[in-house]
This record gives sequence, C-alpha cells and structure tokens, in this order.
Amino acid sequence: MDKIKAIENEQLRKDELTLNVGDTVKVYNKIKEGNKERTQVFEGTIIKKQRGGSNETFTVRRVAYGTGVEKTFPVHSPRVEKVEVVRRGKVRRAKLYYLRDRVGKATRVKEDIVAMNAAASKENNEEE
Repeated sequence: MDKIKAIENEQLRKDELTLNVGDTVKVYNKIKEGNKERTQVFEGTIIKKQRGGSNETFTVRRVAYGTGVEKTFPVHSPRVEKVEVVRRGKVRRAKLYYLRDRVGKATRVKEDIVAMNAAASKENNEEE
C-alpha cells in the first residue's frame, strides 16, 4: 500500500486550490483537437466537492442558452491548467443540488464579502 500512496502523492497538484461549494469559478481546461491543443474556459458555480487525495473532484454548473450544463473536473488533473475564483459564495449546504430546479435570478448564490476582502488583502500582502 505504501508504494501506491507514494505514486499518488507524486501525482498531486503542487499549488493548493482553495475552492468551496458556492464559489463562482473560471476553470481553464486543456482541450485536445486532433494534433492541436487549446485552453477552454468554463465559468460557473461549484455545486459539489467529492472525496479527497488524488481522486478529489469538483462539479461546476452554469446555464448556457437556457440549458443547465454541469462538468466534473478532477482537482489534480494535468488537463486543468488553473482555477480562478471570481466570487466567493456564502452557502449553508455541502451540496447545492437545489440549484438544478431553479431558473433565472433564483440560481444566484449570496456573495461572501468577508472572504473576498480577506483574499484580496492576502494577495496585496504577497505582492509587497
């Protein structure tokens, strides 16, 4: 078992992603088309996080042209270039499946202003 854990630890992402359920994120995903590779951005709300370790995943939901689209991304995948947090959400649930039944403005999640201010001040301190 130790050999398996050692191999899994090598595959883990070096930069720490601080993602929470309810956050609005932009996921930069590498797409391979033929012999070319490009980056595609998928922006939406995180509705669930699963597992831990090398199998950790998060699901992002957005509404495109009136249809709900959900994509599940592995956290430690080399295909996921980066995940950019646009807005921190303030939620009281671990899974936001109820957003699937909502339409229009009802799908909005309250913004956690305190967390955004803390993240912004942390970034400013790192730059200085």
